[in-house]
Amino acid sequence: MKCPSCGHLDTKVIDSRESADGGSIRRRRECLECGKRFTTYEYVEQVPLMVVKRDGQRQLFDRKKIINGLIKACEKRPIMDKVEEVALEVERAVQKKFDRDVASKEIGEMIMEKLANLDEVAYVRFASVYRQFKDVNQFMKELKVILDKEK
Repeated sequence: MKCPSCGHLDTKVIDSRESADGGSIRRRRECLECGKRFTTYEYVEQVPLMVVKRDGQRQLFDRKKIINGLIKACEKRPIMDKVEEVALEVERAVQKKFDRDVASKEIGEMIMEKLANLDEVAYVRFASVYRQFKDVNQFMKELKVILDKEK
């Protein structure tokens, strides 16, 4: 680490402390040339995850958008308390699977998979908005898939 006073490259760490949230480490250093002390912070580099929408638009990943969609789908359902948990699971899966870009379709499919295992009504509600059914026949096909799984 380069000394901010004299520019010398040799320093020693006197003290290291992790921040309360665990997101950074504060280090007190001392220059081995001039003896000046200074503080540095070490952070994990965050590469922003971009969501590529159907129309090709790109925007930052935002877990709040997942939560809003889940709230609408789970309204008056017994799984309303699971919304935050599902959103967090989807966010972790997306971050693990994708480096920089993720298609909104991938996120939607992950959400539908989670909802299908939790509550069929919430799943159908979410699917009806996400898949943008053009008519009742498409909607009925989706319901048939669910009913066939139960048999």
